[in-house]
Amino acid sequence: MTEESDDLSGLKVMVIDDSKTIRRTAENLLKKEGCEVVTAVDGFEALSKIAEHKPDIIFVDIMMPRLDGYQTCALIKHNRLFKTTPVIMLSSKDSIFDRARGRIVGSEQYLTKPFTKDDLIGAIKQHASSK
Repeated sequence: MTEESDDLSGLKVMVIDDSKTIRRTAENLLKKEGCEVVTAVDGFEALSKIAEHKPDIIFVDIMMPRLDGYQTCALIKHNRLFKTTPVIMLSSKDSIFDRARGRIVGSEQYLTKPFTKDDLIGAIKQHASSK
C-alpha cells in the first residue's frame, strides 16, 4: 500500500459517537481522503448499520448512552460476519485500565480524543485492508 492519500478511496469507514461534532469532524476528514463514511449516534443504531453497510473499519466512542463502546465492540467481535472487522476505540479517557478493557473486548487500537487527521488515517492504514 502506498503512502498517498488516494489509497483510501472507496474504503467504508463507520464512526460511532454520540457527539455530533466528533461525527462531523471525522466524517469531513475521512471524506476528504476518499473514504465512504457511515455514522451512528450509539451502539444500537450502529449494529443495524454495520449489517447493512459492512464497513471495512469501525471507530467507536466508549462513553455513549444505551450501549457503550465496550459493549458495542464486544457485540461486533462476537458476530462471525464482522469479527475480523477492525474496531478502533475513541475516548477522552486515557488510563491503562481503559486501554486494557478495549483490548479485552477485541479492539485493535485506542485513540484518545481529540484525535487528529493523522491519527485517523494512521489507524486506517494500519488496520484496514485497502480494496
